[in-house]
Amino acid sequence: MEDLTIAETIKGLKAGNFTSREITEQYLARIEKNEDLNAYITVCADVALKMASDADNKLKNGKTGSMLGVPIAIKDLFCTKGIKTTAGSKMLSEFVPEYESTVTHNLIDHGAVFLGKTNMDEFAMGSSNTTSYFGACFLPYRKKTAPEMKLVPGGSSGGSATAVASDLCVAATASDTGGSIRQPASFSGLVGIKPTYGLCSRYGMIAFASSLDQAGSLTKTVLDSAIMLNAMASYDTKDSTSEKVDVPDYRSQLGKSIKGIKIGLPKEYLENLNEDSLRLVNEAKTWLEDAGCELVDVSLKTTSYALPAYYIIAPAEASSNLARYDGVKYSYRSPNYNNLNELYVNSRSEGFGEEVKRRILTGTYVLSAGYYDAYYTKALEIQKMIKADFENNAFSKVDVLLTPTTPSTAFGISEIDNMTPLDMYLNDIFTVTVNIAGLPAMSVPCGLSSKDKLPIGLQLIANRFREEDIFKVAYVMEQSANFSTLKKEILMRQ
Repeated sequence: MEDLTIAETIKGLKAGNFTSREITEQYLARIEKNEDLNAYITVCADVALKMASDADNKLKNGKTGSMLGVPIAIKDLFCTKGIKTTAGSKMLSEFVPEYESTVTHNLIDHGAVFLGKTNMDEFAMGSSNTTSYFGACFLPYRKKTAPEMKLVPGGSSGGSATAVASDLCVAATASDTGGSIRQPASFSGLVGIKPTYGLCSRYGMIAFASSLDQAGSLTKTVLDSAIMLNAMASYDTKDSTSEKVDVPDYRSQLGKSIKGIKIGLPKEYLENLNEDSLRLVNEAKTWLEDAGCELVDVSLKTTSYALPAYYIIAPAEASSNLARYDGVKYSYRSPNYNNLNELYVNSRSEGFGEEVKRRILTGTYVLSAGYYDAYYTKALEIQKMIKADFENNAFSKVDVLLTPTTPSTAFGISEIDNMTPLDMYLNDIFTVTVNIAGLPAMSVPCGLSSKDKLPIGLQLIANRFREEDIFKVAYVMEQSANFSTLKKEILMRQ
């Protein structure tokens, strides 16, 4: 039963083929058996079993919920009342929130069962899940050419990706600041959606970059993604950036004709692709043409500015957001200090990891008096240009954009030693523009690399609050790619 989708789980529960408690126990056993993958930071078995039993009672009494009884995992930056929430950092290694994030509250209201909190790059800063204070986690896959190599699941939502790909949960929440849902989705052969900024509340999400962070999910199918987004999304007065918009039934879009939909092919994303990515993009073009879509070449000239702007805006906001962790209230406090200044310095030096400190220092620098206008103000101007570029040169002509998700397939943990921070940042080259512009995007698993048989995802981008267009097109691509069959060719860990 452990390879069930959300839709299959709901169907099986309603039919009485199994109970929520039975499948929850099975997932908990699998998590324990696969501890070496390090997908979870905290497993909340007692909480999960109680939630599952409550769900079973509701099912017996005829009550409904779109995710009633479905065991899922929660990325460890969503605050969960009474359950440790660490953001993958020593700084919050013992933090137990007294309140629930809006996203997890919504999932509880829809009947979901929480198995635990998944591993992640510290404060969501990373593209490999190797910056976590609790250690790296690994994909359940192997390269054909180097089967001994442990592969990263991507980041920062690496634990969620590993948990879903390894059948250690049915689905998982995730978050995306510059690609942290879509890159792990591509590496792991999953569907990953980053919704429009403001569709899902950020209340109770531990902040990295407040103007870019957005909650989303990692699931096995496009249908599951639709079910989960409907459960997660809501207007929230506790989040000043939450948008008061109607949330449509995304499931109703699946299977609809996409004839006449215009698909944009941005040339800046399609230049210098590797052989596998180019092959899959061409295959996808054929699938979409066969379905009646019109393919349109477009140009987004600001694309090359997105990554530099992102790595000014995001660290600047991180510098501000992470200033609250000073060792005084609820975060890690160093035992080594003689005065207040030493308390601050030692607590932050010991509590934060190297990547987080690098970004805090970068952000503090670009916000400093002598450089604010030269860097931060200019980056905000570029952000406006990028938004206008999408609006005027893309979505005035097309409905959805098709691009690669990542420049490569999953790489090995051992390969990181030969990579610079810039090399790691370049993993987000196809994804950061979406966050800068506040647009929705989804990575859909579409094929495998030729030599190593590792998953490759393609990205669909739509205009603000046009997730419906993404779901319609993604469903057609999913059916055409038949990834569930291709997945049998992946070399799995023993």
